[in-house]
Amino acid sequence: MNSTNTVSEEKTSLKRTLGPLMLWGLGVGYVISGMYFGWNLGLAEGGTYGLAIATVLIIIMYVTFTPGYTELACAIPKAGGAFDYATRAFGSHWGFIGGMAQNIEFIFAPPAIAFAIGAYFHIFLPSVPVVVIAILAYLLFTTLNIVGVKAAATFELLITILAVAELLIFAGITIPHFEMANFQANPLPKGWTGIFAAMPFAIWFFLAIEGIANVAEETINPQRNVVLGFGSAMLTLVILCILTFGSSVGVAGWEAIVFPSPGAEASDSPLPLALNHIVGQDDIMYHLLVTVGLFGLVASFHGIILAAGRSTYEFGRVGHAPRILGKVHKKFKTPSNALLLNMGIGIIALLTGKTAEIITIACFGALSLYIISTLALFKLRQSEPNLERPFKTPLYPLFPAIALLIASVAMVSMIIYNIELALIYFAILLICYLGFRFFVMKSKETPKTV
Repeated sequence: MNSTNTVSEEKTSLKRTLGPLMLWGLGVGYVISGMYFGWNLGLAEGGTYGLAIATVLIIIMYVTFTPGYTELACAIPKAGGAFDYATRAFGSHWGFIGGMAQNIEFIFAPPAIAFAIGAYFHIFLPSVPVVVIAILAYLLFTTLNIVGVKAAATFELLITILAVAELLIFAGITIPHFEMANFQANPLPKGWTGIFAAMPFAIWFFLAIEGIANVAEETINPQRNVVLGFGSAMLTLVILCILTFGSSVGVAGWEAIVFPSPGAEASDSPLPLALNHIVGQDDIMYHLLVTVGLFGLVASFHGIILAAGRSTYEFGRVGHAPRILGKVHKKFKTPSNALLLNMGIGIIALLTGKTAEIITIACFGALSLYIISTLALFKLRQSEPNLERPFKTPLYPLFPAIALLIASVAMVSMIIYNIELALIYFAILLICYLGFRFFVMKSKETPKTV
């Protein structure tokens, strides 16, 4: 290999440093903030039964989707994730759409979490505006991701362990107070249609688990370790979801963990509301668990920033975005330019103050990613039967077919109940695609003159 090619590869290659434990930490960390805030708002839409049924359906979707996505990640271990899989299966145009859906999910989820972090610190630092704290969080964790993926993943592992431990302690405190009568109180306030309205909040329990695939290129022996990371993370999250949902609602009914008081606006902090019914706000355990709860927010915020950087980086590396985004830092070998761009977009989104809307748009991106990736799995099984697949989806084609069906139903439900946000999401996709079609692809098709 000549020296020019070697230098070029060094500028666009990521360093392999991650093992299965780090991947577990990243996978759980990406998602775990969803256990701490936001999911309970689905109770106002569907009640206990509505959100519970929606959550069971979404768990089935993720359990059946994850093996197929793992197969793709092991067969095509690149940082672009869904972008690379869709490109391999359907070509550049669908690859771009799949990649943009992934970018929207990963870039738009962190601002909502950053706002929650800012609001949390604002309780202790009332003189500092929430937005200022959120922006500082962006600066801090973007810098940490630039310094190195191993340092970032090690930090993610530590805070994820703390966040998981807190959820287990929370369950240990609340489960003895669980009463079935509370769990069954007013279970379907808006009827069976509430199941569909609650789906985005059920997705929030697991949003971004697929981010593990985006660090496959930085994983030691990805064909083995990605399987272990995905599987162990998914099992952990399903257990935590069931424990958190059941123990929270069973304390005093679903309305007690949605509305702080009768007639008040809905709160997105179910765990403190549940604890308040048991130990009160003055108890040391209440303050301890609420304080440690910050780690859950930080784990997801930091982890999704990491995954988003890899997704944007791949767009730049292949020329679907400015090439500068596909360069890695000379010293740290991390996608610093992509991380900085994502931070800028995230801060702009943060300044809008529309956190709930931003979360919903991120969910639209996630569902699009799941649908396109699953279709890519089917297509590659047909078009490239001899592609090396170190891991194969169990119960194929049943598992991916179930995932595709549920994801499609969830997408239709979200469009019906969020028509304006759906139009915004699809408008973003269309505008970006038109720019890609008429500028990027046009420049590649035009022969260069000597």
